[in-house]
Amino acid sequence: MKTIKLPLMPKATAIWLVDNTSLSFRQIGDFCGMHELEIKGIADGEVGIGIKGLNPITSGQLTKEEIEKCENDEGETLHIIENEISEKTEQSKKKKKYTPLSKRQDRPDAVYWLIRNHPELKDSQVARLVGSTKNTIDAIRKRTHWNMNNIRPQDPIGLGLCRQIELDEALEKAERSLKRAQKKKEKEERQRLAENVEVAESPIVQNPEE
Repeated sequence: MKTIKLPLMPKATAIWLVDNTSLSFRQIGDFCGMHELEIKGIADGEVGIGIKGLNPITSGQLTKEEIEKCENDEGETLHIIENEISEKTEQSKKKKKYTPLSKRQDRPDAVYWLIRNHPELKDSQVARLVGSTKNTIDAIRKRTHWNMNNIRPQDPIGLGLCRQIELDEALEKAERSLKRAQKKKEKEERQRLAENVEVAESPIVQNPEE
């Protein structure tokens, strides 16, 4: 049976590894499925504020020996312990996203964070990431949401509404979409300029009666 390659709580695990080991940002990022710059942000105190670190040793995801081996060689890669828990977690990924009732009240905060920090994301992408609706997202974007005064932007990963790898995939897709739109715009602009040049260079037909 296939097992997961990421820890159960990637950001919390990354925070613990940053605080308690001498592993490189790359090693931690690769293990937790996060970008190296985000790990640096954790070390700088800019990312993951308020999230309690999760010890991957006591949670049965890493051994002390594995960490020490990688600390002594930056070329080494951390390997998660494959066990029954990780196998069940892999299976759960394939199930439809369900947001616990206790976390649903956090959705507007997560939506606000996403549209502020990643405006390139489409409403449909934001909806899938945090389990919200397009109407709610549109209301928050236009600041017409009934509870707008109490909504505060919060990282959806820290809230447990989505995983870092899911956000990264959405951002990559949004970037590809923006690049396609930019190329299309540039192509249309070149065509317009070419048509203007063609018109300007075409000979002017004189009226014989003049």
